[in-house]
Amino acid sequence: MSDFKNILAINFGGIGDEIFFLPTLISLKKQFPQAKITLALEPRSKSVKDLTDLIDDMIFVDLKKKNKYFELLKLIFLARKGKFDLAVSAGGNKFISIILSLTGIKTTCGYDTGDLSRKLLTHAVPLNKNQYACAMYHDLIRPLTNYNTELPEVNITPQEKRPNTVLIHPGVSKMSIEKGCIKTVDAKVWAKVVDLLVQNGKHVILAGGPDDKECIDTILGTINCKNSELFENYYGKTRSMRDLGELISSAEKFLCSDSAPLHVAVALRTQTYVIFGSTDDKKLIPQSDKVVAIKANDNCPLKPCLWERRMTTCESLDCLKITAEDIVNCILN
Repeated sequence: MSDFKNILAINFGGIGDEIFFLPTLISLKKQFPQAKITLALEPRSKSVKDLTDLIDDMIFVDLKKKNKYFELLKLIFLARKGKFDLAVSAGGNKFISIILSLTGIKTTCGYDTGDLSRKLLTHAVPLNKNQYACAMYHDLIRPLTNYNTELPEVNITPQEKRPNTVLIHPGVSKMSIEKGCIKTVDAKVWAKVVDLLVQNGKHVILAGGPDDKECIDTILGTINCKNSELFENYYGKTRSMRDLGELISSAEKFLCSDSAPLHVAVALRTQTYVIFGSTDDKKLIPQSDKVVAIKANDNCPLKPCLWERRMTTCESLDCLKITAEDIVNCILN
């Protein structure tokens, strides 16, 4: 097997996708410890660098720009200039094999998307979407290594646990909301969750990022326990993914939506409870007692439908009709 020294890893998507990709990078680094790893990603996900020392350099490819084809040509140019000896690319688009071929990189790994990919790629790997996303990405390097990293790992020093604490991060990305992808319960339900947890003697810490301001404002304007010694408003105090990771690490339990903080919590092995609606929890969380999916008993025959059958959530949102009592009972039991 070749001893690769300069690796280009390509993975486009949100910060959650980049965290899913970390086990792949970890195994590559174990197999090729002297290698430099450059990650090509979208600018919106650059904060992954706060979570790991595995990434030596980054190439930003802004696919949200109108001229995304220029961005891809830029990637090809920089890949050729970088003199990489291995490229590993996620994504099931049929054009990926063409892009990798145009980089001139000798050894390439990507998903098998048909005859062209099998002809152009050194290793065309079967794409199995019916598994935890970390495992799906890790399949890309099966031809290169016997290492198997199952969960993400982040470079955050474990914090001392604060007893009896429940950290709540209710929000989801503004981009998903703008796209019509509703993935969490209403802010007033979150507010009732906060009050019920405090009534049950839990120390509740509320956190969120800039995208969550509207949700946080509604919660703060609705809760009755705002002045309780058992409630702490931490909104705006986490300035980076590293700050948030340290806060998650310090919490006894973590409650969140299907969003990037979930995957940070998985990496930190914090006891986590996550609201799931239209997305598939089996693909987004590992099979572990450390991560509990909270779902509605809606018996919708189409669930999970988001990304599987539709690109936006439906109007009824029966899958998110989860009561505050059900959420709190799950955490307390």
